[in-house]
Amino acid sequence: MSERNVRDDMSQKVVCRNKKAAHEYFLEEFLEAGMVLLGAEVKSLREGRSNLVDSYAKVTKGEVFLHNMHITPYFFAHHMELDPTRKRKLLMSKREIRRLIGKTEEKGYSLIPTKVYFKNGRAKVEIALAKGKKKYDKRQVLKEKELKRDMDQARKQGRY
Repeated sequence: MSERNVRDDMSQKVVCRNKKAAHEYFLEEFLEAGMVLLGAEVKSLREGRSNLVDSYAKVTKGEVFLHNMHITPYFFAHHMELDPTRKRKLLMSKREIRRLIGKTEEKGYSLIPTKVYFKNGRAKVEIALAKGKKKYDKRQVLKEKELKRDMDQARKQGRY
C-alpha cells in the first residue's frame, strides 16, 4: 500500500470516513480532489452529516464524478430541495484525470472515496485507486489481524 498523500493534521477537519473501503478493496494509490457543492450542502458537511458507504467515483467524458455520496439536506435551507445522493463533480487536473482513465480501464480497478474533509476552508475528498478483494483475500486479512493481536497479547504478558 502506498503512502497517503493526505495527512490528518490540525489544518484539516475530517467530516466522514469510508471504513468499509479498506475491508472491501486493496487501496493502492490516494488522490485529493475538490468537490463542486451548493451552499446548503457545505453547511450540512460542516455539521458532519454525510455518508460514504456504497459511494464511488467514475470518469465520464473527461470529468470525474462522485456517485451515491449521501449528504443529508441542511435543515434551515427551505428554498432548495436537493437529492441527497446526487452525483457531484470532482475537481482534478487534466493530467490526473487522463492517468485515472488509463488505470480504471484495467480489469478490476475502481475509484473509491475514503474520506471527506475540509482543508483551508474548502471541501475535499480523498479517493483511492482500488482493486476489489475476493472472499478468500478478506479471510486471509482477518486471519493475519487475529495472529498479530495474539502475538501482541503474548508479548505483553511476557510469554515471548
